[in-house]
Amino acid sequence: MRQVLTETGSGPAVLVMLVMLALMPLAAMAAQFPAGGESGVPPGYRLIAGEYGIPAALLYAMALTESRRTVRLTGRHTARPWPWTLNVAGRGHWFSTRRDAWRALRRNLAAGRRSIDIGLMQVNWRYHRGQLLDPWTALDPYHNLRVGARILRQCFDLTGDWWQAAGCYHAPGPDKASQARAARYRARVRDQWRRLAD
Repeated sequence: MRQVLTETGSGPAVLVMLVMLALMPLAAMAAQFPAGGESGVPPGYRLIAGEYGIPAALLYAMALTESRRTVRLTGRHTARPWPWTLNVAGRGHWFSTRRDAWRALRRNLAAGRRSIDIGLMQVNWRYHRGQLLDPWTALDPYHNLRVGARILRQCFDLTGDWWQAAGCYHAPGPDKASQARAARYRARVRDQWRRLAD
């Protein structure tokens, strides 16, 4: 940058040009994911999406896809991501409390099961134990959401596309079977996202 300023001058036009160049990657990234649905995203999801530079509606749509549960709020039934969700051997379990989910998670781990999807973002214990830390922390909604956001962000950094990153989150492998699973998952997330945008 110093070389550019010396060769071209240091006037306001140069500074404007440098600021525009610095912001171009952010504008390109935002253009890849259509706006919409952000107002329907709860504040915690917007906060964590902002920490990782992720579209908030995408993060929320993924959480809905991963741990959706119908709950009664203000006199009506509505779908929400559920923080105390486990998926063990392809079977979903929704618990009323964090403690109940924690006990079930510990029982499954003690029985030797390791491929367990945990929490709002259904982060897999086998592959992400180091980030989940321990069973109790893995079920902390904000911690689980941050781990999921970090994985999604890594997928975006690899693919350069938010929809491809969503598929990578679920099935990162390059083989045909993984790619097919990723495409099906992307379609499910897109359906949730469209509902937010309506």
